[in-house]
Amino acid sequence: MLKQTTVSRIAIMISALGLAACAAAPVAEEASGDPVPADVFNLSYWNITVPLDSDGNERADIIDVEALQTYSHPDFFYLDDEGSLVFATPNKATTTPNSTNTRSELRQMLRGTDTSIRTAAPGNNFALAAHPFAERFASIGGRLEATLHVDHVAQRAEITTKKPTYSVVVGQIHAVKVDGDQDGFGYGNEPLKISFKKFPDHEYGSVYWAYERNLARDNPDRTDIAYPVWGNTWDSDEDPGDAGILLGEDFSYTVDVSGNVMTLTFETERHDTVTYQINLTNNVDANGQVDEQDNPIGYAGDWMYFKAGAYNQCSSRMQEGFWYPGCLGTGDWETDKTNGDYAQVTFHTLNVTGPSQ
Repeated sequence: MLKQTTVSRIAIMISALGLAACAAAPVAEEASGDPVPADVFNLSYWNITVPLDSDGNERADIIDVEALQTYSHPDFFYLDDEGSLVFATPNKATTTPNSTNTRSELRQMLRGTDTSIRTAAPGNNFALAAHPFAERFASIGGRLEATLHVDHVAQRAEITTKKPTYSVVVGQIHAVKVDGDQDGFGYGNEPLKISFKKFPDHEYGSVYWAYERNLARDNPDRTDIAYPVWGNTWDSDEDPGDAGILLGEDFSYTVDVSGNVMTLTFETERHDTVTYQINLTNNVDANGQVDEQDNPIGYAGDWMYFKAGAYNQCSSRMQEGFWYPGCLGTGDWETDKTNGDYAQVTFHTLNVTGPSQ
């Protein structure tokens, strides 16, 4: 059970986030008469961040739900000849304020086109059943299903030993970030990131997922705990061989958050199905072991949303720190694509619904 002081602070932040002002969105260019992604995929409850800065505000553009219904971009977000949805993003481009990694990535918007509900408000996000104000949220949990393959990951980095090199995140659950100390919630951490990583000299890559301990940014124990699906995790530079996944090889993931429990299911034709289950309201990990370094109430006080697409983990920034491998890139898309300095993912199906019962 959450402490009374924590419950009070959650109530205050729910109110504040519900009233927060939204920045003006960039104007999305409508596509030509050709089919756009929303003609094939249900994008009624998503917006997208793309690696562009059309309005000159030095932040990656966000195309809102309404504009997304007619939006396509020939480089970063489009339908291929088979009607699948392609997300692409270079190593070097405009990023969101809290990241040095570029992305072409959808963000769940449970409000749909009702912009009277703020992006960070409870009415646009889901919570766990244990949340003290669960009834205020748009949903308790939810379900994300996708079938996809990875076409390309970045191939060049200055510091090749850093874990994020050569990888792309293809699905997430993200918590809403709240400024200040909120007694164990509001850090904007990620209880789920599903990734693919392939070293340039390996034929096969690996699929794995990670859970981020729900701790403050300046807490040294705040880190991602990775779990293997097929092949290795990012902790290993060993060649996974045919235990891994090829570029262009289809696989599926299902993320089902029901009550307080997240169930993950991974499927592909060539391998056995892999499943994991973790309670997101305590500090017991996905292997059933207590993690003394994690938040003892997990994500019980947070509110969250799904993400899907291509979130390039090969940051072009090179400095001390886990996330900065100095991946190469010029900022010119045609040059960077020719040099292999980008990530690209193709989705064949993508569905988001309420949780299973």
